[in-house]
Amino acid sequence: MSEQLKIQNSQVEVSSNSSSAFSEQGISSAVDDLISSIAEFYLEDETPWVIGYSGGKDSTATLQVIWMALQKIDTDKRHKKVYVVTNDTLVENPIVQHWVKSSHHQMNKFALEQALPIETHMLTPVVSETFWVNLIGRGYPAPNRRFRWCTERMKIHPTTRFIRDLVNQTGEAIIVLGARKAESAARAGRIAKYEKNNVRENLSPHNDLPSALVYKPIVEWSNDDVWLFLMQYQNPWGFDNKDLLTMYRSATADEECPLVIDTSTPSCGNSRFGCWTCTVVEKDKSMSAMIQNNAEREWMLPLLELRNELAEAGKENRDFRRLNGKVSIFNGQNVSGPYTQQARSYWLKKVLMAQKWVREHGPAEVSNIELITMDELNEIRRIWVVDKHEHEDLLPAIFERETGQEFPSNEFADLFPFDTEDLDILREESKSDLQYELLRELVSLEHAHRSKNRRIGIFDSLDRAFDKSGWESPEEAINHMKTVTLAHSETSEGNRAEYAEILNEIISTEIDDDLVL
Repeated sequence: MSEQLKIQNSQVEVSSNSSSAFSEQGISSAVDDLISSIAEFYLEDETPWVIGYSGGKDSTATLQVIWMALQKIDTDKRHKKVYVVTNDTLVENPIVQHWVKSSHHQMNKFALEQALPIETHMLTPVVSETFWVNLIGRGYPAPNRRFRWCTERMKIHPTTRFIRDLVNQTGEAIIVLGARKAESAARAGRIAKYEKNNVRENLSPHNDLPSALVYKPIVEWSNDDVWLFLMQYQNPWGFDNKDLLTMYRSATADEECPLVIDTSTPSCGNSRFGCWTCTVVEKDKSMSAMIQNNAEREWMLPLLELRNELAEAGKENRDFRRLNGKVSIFNGQNVSGPYTQQARSYWLKKVLMAQKWVREHGPAEVSNIELITMDELNEIRRIWVVDKHEHEDLLPAIFERETGQEFPSNEFADLFPFDTEDLDILREESKSDLQYELLRELVSLEHAHRSKNRRIGIFDSLDRAFDKSGWESPEEAINHMKTVTLAHSETSEGNRAEYAEILNEIISTEIDDDLVL
């Protein structure tokens, strides 16, 4: 039997499609064979399984066939753990996040009732690697395709830590994924690459984790196969898969899962859920569609607006120096660095405003939502005050102003000898923002070393402070680095280079450019 799926208003229709993994046997026989093979594979050894579960259709279908296979095995032979792990980046789409957390609760409950060796784990990044600590704390610019700093910190690292800890206990692990060739041409290419090293059907060594194998039970399924399976087979942990379909439909612009007739036809299965802060993609189509298709989800608007503002933030929000304090030149132009203190304070305010709005206007399940956690706020404050020497200590005041609550910590009160009024006077007396930054940091460094018996490292710290902020203006620092870069280029080619001549030429060129403008 050949099947193709049309899903609309939670109804299933089947038509011809030769690309279906069920085309030869039919869905019933194909699923029965898959479940039997999974059960046999499970019984072969003592290696624990780790199932990646995101709450989406592919991971749901994968977990469901694993669950159904375990149900077929005699209770006394269910001898090894199956860990269901989900990455919570702490900036997940709130609708999907609620779905996943509710799913975990149901899985634990039904696994216990059915005597299944299934155990769920929600994996989160360490506080120093979360989205807001890096963006608001350190000032990393919003991720883009060229600087995608988020995935490794927020998704790969938590999963890797879990699997490595497990491997240290058990010797090895099998990672079960819902990866499918039909997801995209790029995914099909990666799967084909790893298949060359298969140790058995759909089982290959993990690319980065020794002693870990990757098992992909539904790798040959099409999008429509996944939906057909989910609609025809009851969810074994008590959820209704039609609710999952509804969530996908709400994230599609026309709220319809159409009949797929060729590769240009959008499938309901192509809806993508992820971090609501994601700026790697041009637009967050799924969140936009969720709001557009359901007036009751307008409480998500501040999240979408903040995400769009992050995506559009320009270089005027960023420092002229890199995170290490150095000026960087590429192709004769200054490379922008992290967000400025003003921009970081603004982003914090916007996040807290969005959090308050969602709590007040959203449904009951998000009434206590944390768009930014207290652990993150404490780490951001530490970075601002300790690492960046920003002793204005703005975070508590921003928190109190936007939430109406007192910030529950006074940890950094004794790290600086000046109070707010003193800092205001220092700023007024300074000739420029850079001079103010330099004096503030010099006082901070001296104060930090005041009680040490050996002031090791203080002179290096003072030198770095002058290198970073010891300029009359950003233009002076940038022109200096342009001069050094050009001089180095000239001398590397055997030419004579005079610093003063090159600097004057750079300044003259900039004046001419300004006159033309």
